[in-house]
Amino acid sequence: MKRTLIFIFSSATLVVAPLLAADSTAAPITWSGFVDAYYNKNFNSPTTGTNSYRVFDVADNQLAFGLAELVVQKQASPVGFRMDLDYGPTNDVVQTGNVGTLNILQQAYLTAVLPIGSGLTVDVGKFVTHMGYEVIESKDNWNYSRSYLFGYAIPFFHTGIRLTYPVASVLSATVHVLNGWNSIIDNNHSKTLGLTLNWTASSSTSVIFNGIDGFEQAFLAPYGKRDVADFIVTEAVNDNLSLALNADYGQERLGGSKGPLAIWKGAAVYGKYTLDPKSSVALRGEVYYDPFDYTTVFAYGTPTFPLPDPKLTLKEVTLTYEYHIFDPLILRGELRDDFANGAGLFNTASSTPSSSVKSQPTFLIGVIAVF
Repeated sequence: MKRTLIFIFSSATLVVAPLLAADSTAAPITWSGFVDAYYNKNFNSPTTGTNSYRVFDVADNQLAFGLAELVVQKQASPVGFRMDLDYGPTNDVVQTGNVGTLNILQQAYLTAVLPIGSGLTVDVGKFVTHMGYEVIESKDNWNYSRSYLFGYAIPFFHTGIRLTYPVASVLSATVHVLNGWNSIIDNNHSKTLGLTLNWTASSSTSVIFNGIDGFEQAFLAPYGKRDVADFIVTEAVNDNLSLALNADYGQERLGGSKGPLAIWKGAAVYGKYTLDPKSSVALRGEVYYDPFDYTTVFAYGTPTFPLPDPKLTLKEVTLTYEYHIFDPLILRGELRDDFANGAGLFNTASSTPSSSVKSQPTFLIGVIAVF
């Protein structure tokens, strides 16, 4: 692991070193961050004390710490870097399966803007995924809880290199060469490739296409490639109302060239309305289809054959009210209800699955302190 990381950063040094001498107008190093915590009440009163299918807001009827993050950054002019230090249960979920001190680094990468054409931006290191509309940081999302798309359809982070170039004034493209999904060291000999196309359709509308493709199984399990296409459309209707759409389609061949093709897909729509300078409301509706239970049950692990029923479909509706007690202190109240197409999929007050419980209503209060 150390040799690989040394190679990555040494390669980056070879690229950016000639530019350091010209960096006479270097941007300052900046510091920022946040801390968040929440209380969640599941009205099914689960005996497990946990919410089903939630990504980060897992604890029921508990005062729970979420994440503390410190960001140290220097804008590239022409050389810079970014380092995000994360600690807490949210980071534990993001780093699942990884060990070592790098787990506290959500991101750690070097940036250089090379004098090629309009400027080629090169990032080398560990960085969050380019996929999806939502992000790990609660403060930067409209809702406190995360969508199924964010939790199951896409990765959280990558290690590798990405190249971004402004193709036109309204279009930029990014190419990614990565060590797979949620990994520091690749688990096989094949690299994962990614693509981002960001089109500013108008002053109020943007359209983003993200793609990712690569073999993600370990050395001894060379199954089919894992492919995901991710679409994002945002629209600022006016100064108060903003809308967004996120849709994903993923697939992976299982059990060899003649194995079944597992697919997963879904879509989420978002709306946010600013009531006044201190408060806003946000609404999210979502449907997620995982007929092979591959992303939600196996979580990209080793499936069993035949694959189980039901052909899982999850839906959720989330209403969030946000109030800024002070500029850096955010309070969110959230009502959410999850729905499933089968019985016994949500944790309840009974230790045995209930045939009548097909939803999971919850209430959450989240507190976010930004600095």
